[in-house]
Amino acid sequence: MPLQYPLSAVVPSKDTGDDMTLALVLTTISPEVGGVLVRGEKGTAKSTTVRALASVLPPIEVVAGDRFCSAPGDTSPDGPAPDHRWPLDAETETRPVRLVELPVGATEDRVLGSLHLSKVLADGVAEYEPGLLARAHRGILYVDEVNLLHDHLVDLLLDAAAMGRSTVERDGVSVAHAARFVLVGTMNPEEGELRPQLLDRFGLTVEIAAPRDPRLRAEVVRRRLAFDADPEAFVASYADAERALTDRIAAARKLLPEVALTDAVLTKVAEVCAAFEVDGIRADIVTTRTAIAHAAWHGRTTVTRADIRQAALLALPHRRRRNPFDAPGLDEELLDQVLGDEEPEPEPPLPPEPEGDAPEGDGPEGDAREPDGSEGGDPGRHTEGAPAAPDRMTSEGGPEQSATSVIGSADPYQVRRFEVQGTGAGESGKRSRALTTNGRGAGVDPTGAGGLHLVETIRAAAPHQRARGRSAGRLRFEQSDLRTARREGREANLVLFCVDASGSMAARKRMEQVKTAILSLLLDAYQRRDKVGLVTFRADAAEVALPPTHSVDIAASRLADLPAGGRTPLAEGLLTAADVLRVEKVRDPRRRPLLIVITDGRATHGPDAVARSRQAAAWLAEQHTSAVVVDCEQGPMRMGLAGHLAEHMQATHLPLAEVSANALTAVARAA
Repeated sequence: MPLQYPLSAVVPSKDTGDDMTLALVLTTISPEVGGVLVRGEKGTAKSTTVRALASVLPPIEVVAGDRFCSAPGDTSPDGPAPDHRWPLDAETETRPVRLVELPVGATEDRVLGSLHLSKVLADGVAEYEPGLLARAHRGILYVDEVNLLHDHLVDLLLDAAAMGRSTVERDGVSVAHAARFVLVGTMNPEEGELRPQLLDRFGLTVEIAAPRDPRLRAEVVRRRLAFDADPEAFVASYADAERALTDRIAAARKLLPEVALTDAVLTKVAEVCAAFEVDGIRADIVTTRTAIAHAAWHGRTTVTRADIRQAALLALPHRRRRNPFDAPGLDEELLDQVLGDEEPEPEPPLPPEPEGDAPEGDGPEGDAREPDGSEGGDPGRHTEGAPAAPDRMTSEGGPEQSATSVIGSADPYQVRRFEVQGTGAGESGKRSRALTTNGRGAGVDPTGAGGLHLVETIRAAAPHQRARGRSAGRLRFEQSDLRTARREGREANLVLFCVDASGSMAARKRMEQVKTAILSLLLDAYQRRDKVGLVTFRADAAEVALPPTHSVDIAASRLADLPAGGRTPLAEGLLTAADVLRVEKVRDPRRRPLLIVITDGRATHGPDAVARSRQAAAWLAEQHTSAVVVDCEQGPMRMGLAGHLAEHMQATHLPLAEVSANALTAVARAA
């Protein structure tokens, strides 16, 4: 087994300090905190740090031979009865904590467990083989690129995280086992956001970035090259630091039950959560548990202001974001204002203790004590995210504008669901229907392109066993018995926006509505894991404002900078969009496109502008391009040009006011 890079050798960023290591340590000291989500750009040692965590955790005792990592006193399906509880004096063995990696493309049976295939085929015995959730019990479940995890796997994680158990009812197997683990996920925000339900299940979140200080960057490279050149010598040089981390974690776990939780601390945590308007009460619970773990980590039995501050910086940022375009992080000035300068008052002892017998650390003097090197007391160590880009969309009223000629937008809203027609076979996502390798089972695939459908294969072979000479032992199969599974899910698409930015669209109210609609559609694409692109046309030409990318955030910033004015080169806009789709089909043939044209339908640039635009629309229709024309024409006298354009494109025609899902509901109710 290759040596793992030491956790103590990871160079912390000057901007964020060692917040990632701190968050991981706190959630292992108190697993009830709920795991850690690490967000950051690629190449920032996210995976390296997580994989190094398991090596510094104290070993655990498990019942010898138990496949479910049970401790003495726990129930296990491996016992003689379904609800068998291992005796407290059961034979045990000591082993390191497991770090179990959940691949993004894992299948449901690999995560939950399924029939033991070799025993079914060889002996005809239906025995359950534990999955990744069982293996991760009492350990760490690590999901790299967790934001790309398929929906059906997200559902499994949500159930296990909420119940602490995994229940399997499939393929003739009925098993329930404990599944309590520390969930750690890493992600690059450019690849899309997490499903809100899963995001809330992460107790803590950390925003990290590569250090900008050249000296720190050089030190990172120096250590990495030293590790690659001689891993054994490098790991040995950090052995003392690793043992010190292990001992400190073990001491903090032992001290955790002794940390006093006073009403003053609970009130202060509630004030902080209320000030940042977080949803629900889970934030208060997680912040309190994190503050207690932080106090234990620093050897204290009382929770201080520094503990609450650090806990809030780790537990609240991802719970206060109202949409993915909000800048991450907390307003630290507001946090310090709410916390104030005074330490939480200690709980008065009941009954009164004799003078001089107060425990060490009680009282204002004890609470004010800061440990050397405390992350909580250093204002430079926090989880504040990177500053928003100059034209980033905000939740308070549109983009931050650098020029008064650029019209802003209002807050985004929920939009109607647009899908590409038919059934695709693209990358996993949340938009259009598709055949996938990791979706939900939907019968037998006649093409034989899916994975093995074990039950249907056995069912096909069973009636022929006597004719094939089988009386006992192994089942006998032939090629004709083979059945493959048909799995249906959702795929991600390429959503290409073709936006009319001409003078006819430049009226402030109209452009504000258009930008708000596009921003809302971008938000929808963000949540459905789509790639997005942006083509704009105005004056005498069209341009690709944003080539297709996964970073919807960048598309939002380009939208904020979009000027308006001039004639309407509609044909040029459609042809430019068609060219982008042609190139993307070569680059990524499995990803089906959805073209959204946002215009009032006018064509005023060049000779025969109307005829050329109709020809371009007809050519898109010949390419069987799924498209939606969002009609921006307003006023009592309407020409209906966008409707005619949609007819030539064989596209869905939709008035701008009906992009909103609420508007569609209102129309249905009125009908």
